[in-house]
Amino acid sequence: MDLVDETGKLTEEDTHLLTELLEFAASEEKVAEGAELSVTIVTNDQIQEINREYRGKDQPTDVISFALEEMGEGEVAIQGEDLPITLGDIIISVEKAQEQAEEYGHSFQRELGFLAVHGFLHLLGYDHMTEEEEKVMFTKQKELLEKYGLHRSI
Repeated sequence: MDLVDETGKLTEEDTHLLTELLEFAASEEKVAEGAELSVTIVTNDQIQEINREYRGKDQPTDVISFALEEMGEGEVAIQGEDLPITLGDIIISVEKAQEQAEEYGHSFQRELGFLAVHGFLHLLGYDHMTEEEEKVMFTKQKELLEKYGLHRSI
């Protein structure tokens, strides 16, 4: 996993948490060994620019995921036994994580972990476009975070 903090605001403890949590989630979800993933920590301004460009929404958001294993229209799959699985990119706004942690009354690390797992599950194909999908995805998020030991009260 590649983790880039473009803001310089994460502590070593935050970075360790994200790495360990996402490795735990990958293990729990039975993701193939060696799968690649990148996590980038950005500001509200940076994520707003990405949100505007890729989603047509001109506002900051908390997390955006770009799954790389999904085939777009007209794309051709590259086949090869030795190629690692590339799950995609997770982009998290550190400022939104701080705001939401305060709003929800839990720690910054809990919110950071929640956003990372949320983005990770999107990379695995989970979604929340319908009530049923939302129930499945949010239940999975909660289970992963609690099993890891990152509870809302922390």
